[in-house]
Amino acid sequence: MAENPHERLSEEELWPLYKRTRDPKIRDAFIRQYAPLVKYVAGKVAASMPNTVEFEDLVGFGVFGLLDAIDKFDPEKNVKFKTYAVTRIRGAIFDELRSIDWVPRSVRQKTKEIEEAVVSLEAKLGRPASDQEIAGALGLTEDELLKTMLKISGTSVLSLNDVWYSGDDSDKISIGESIESPTSLNPDASVEREEVKRVIAQSINELPEKEKKVLVLYYYEDLTLKEIGQVLEVTESRVSQLHTKAILRLRAKLTNVRKGII
Repeated sequence: MAENPHERLSEEELWPLYKRTRDPKIRDAFIRQYAPLVKYVAGKVAASMPNTVEFEDLVGFGVFGLLDAIDKFDPEKNVKFKTYAVTRIRGAIFDELRSIDWVPRSVRQKTKEIEEAVVSLEAKLGRPASDQEIAGALGLTEDELLKTMLKISGTSVLSLNDVWYSGDDSDKISIGESIESPTSLNPDASVEREEVKRVIAQSINELPEKEKKVLVLYYYEDLTLKEIGQVLEVTESRVSQLHTKAILRLRAKLTNVRKGII
C-alpha cells in the first residue's frame, strides 16, 4: 500500500493545506482525530439535560458542528482549533435541541418572566439586581425564586448560543463564543461587531463575582458543575442556580443595550 504523504505532516501544516485544497483525505483525518471531542462536549451537555435526551442523539448532533468547524476554521487566526470546534459542536447540539422543541412550555414561560423582571430591574437600578429584588418583582419569596431557577437550569445553557447579529447574516456572534475566547477578538472585524463583543465582555465582567466565576470555569476552563461546586465550596445545585442567574443577567444586559448598538 502506498504511503499517504499527508501522514508525515503536522496538524499545523495540514490546516493551510486543507484550506487551499479541500482534500477529503485531510478532512477525514481531522474528523477521526477530533471525534472524541464531540463525545466529550456531548457528555457535558448531557449532564444538564433531562433523562429523555439521549446521549447518542447529542453526539449525532455534535458531529454536524465538528464538520462545520473543520470547513470554516481559519488557521491564520490566533485561535486553537479545539477551542473553535468546542463552540461549534456545542452550538450544533443546541440548534438541534431547539429545533425539536424539547423545552416544556411552562419552563420557557418561567424563564421569560424572570428575564423580563431582570431586564426591568437592572435598567432601573443600573446594577445587578439581588435575589430579593428579583423575587419581589415576581411576587415570590427568595426560596421560591431559587427553586424556580433550579427548574429552568437545564435550559439556560441554550441562551449562550443565542446569536447576536452585527450587520448581515454572515457576521454574527454568540455569547458563548465570547466567553470561550475572551482574548481572541478578530481585529479585522467590523466596528459594529467589535462593539457588540465589547458589550458582551463588559456585561460578563459586571456580573456578581460568583456568577462570573461559574461562567468562566464552565465554558472556558471546561469544569463540570460538580467540580465548580468544589472550587467555590458550594453545592452542585447552587452552582446550577448561579449559572442560570448569570445567563439571565447577560441576556437582560444585552436586551437593554442592543437597540443602541445594532
